[in-house]
Amino acid sequence: MKLFFSFLFICCTNIFFAQQGPTFQTKYVVILVIDGPRFSETYGDSTCRLSPILCDSLRYQGAFYENFRNNGPTYTVPGHTAIVTGVYQRISNTGTALPRNPSLFQYYLKATGAAKTDAFIVSSKGKLDVLANTENKKWHDQFLASTYCGPNGNGIGYGRDDKTFAKVTELVTSPNAPHVMLINLLAVDVNGHANNWEKYQESITACDAYASNLWGMIQSNPVLKNQTTLFITNDHGRHLDGVKSGFVNHGDHCEGCEHISLLILGPDTPKGLSVQKEGELIDLSKTISTLLHFEMPTSKGRFLQESFKP
Repeated sequence: MKLFFSFLFICCTNIFFAQQGPTFQTKYVVILVIDGPRFSETYGDSTCRLSPILCDSLRYQGAFYENFRNNGPTYTVPGHTAIVTGVYQRISNTGTALPRNPSLFQYYLKATGAAKTDAFIVSSKGKLDVLANTENKKWHDQFLASTYCGPNGNGIGYGRDDKTFAKVTELVTSPNAPHVMLINLLAVDVNGHANNWEKYQESITACDAYASNLWGMIQSNPVLKNQTTLFITNDHGRHLDGVKSGFVNHGDHCEGCEHISLLILGPDTPKGLSVQKEGELIDLSKTISTLLHFEMPTSKGRFLQESFKP
């Protein structure tokens, strides 16, 4: 009889843990989106000329995806929509329409009952304010994240990355830092569209420094240290040389537009991991919901399990 009850206890325990899923050290998540660099000017350059920190030292502190992609519309609002909803959508790139599906911020706030300041969108582009809401009738105007988008944080216009990063610094160094945050830096994309090759390159290097500073601030905050996973990625790339207008524009399914980057840093991610398996933008939402233990049934992405050790 004792043997029977011991066996029953073990079986029930195993079922319980299987239902609960793996446990991670990650309690906070930050997504840094560097808007619109080509892979050829970042990790694709073996000299790391423009991104000496991201492509060299930081790359080996986490997991890097050699083949990470935007397999949907390769524009800013659609790319960010794919990140936060886990669904590719042909949404207006002007910020005049809402995503069809609820975002990871909404699912998180509903699941936890946390205040809206516990989920934050900080963007140099005001139009990304639409990421906080959805046109889905069951979720519209419900569980909205806090936003600071555009030069005045009011969802209007384009602002400078240094001002945006000042807001990021305020949030990340706070003892009440948000548990889920998305950051957009625009300078690379804007200078590319302006056909300013020198400024485009300089902006890639500036974002390299911003990424390094962000990770440093996370490690310096005792609340965030060893409990935060940072995803550093892009919303889209740009045309390769010889394709249409080259680096000036983007928006189709050429290799330059689709091939972007992902570097994952955090307590649950092995260091020095080079991932050959393809990942894509819609996978970020499912990965984040898995790490923070909330359901996101509308996401069509997968959990990037090869980069995490529970």
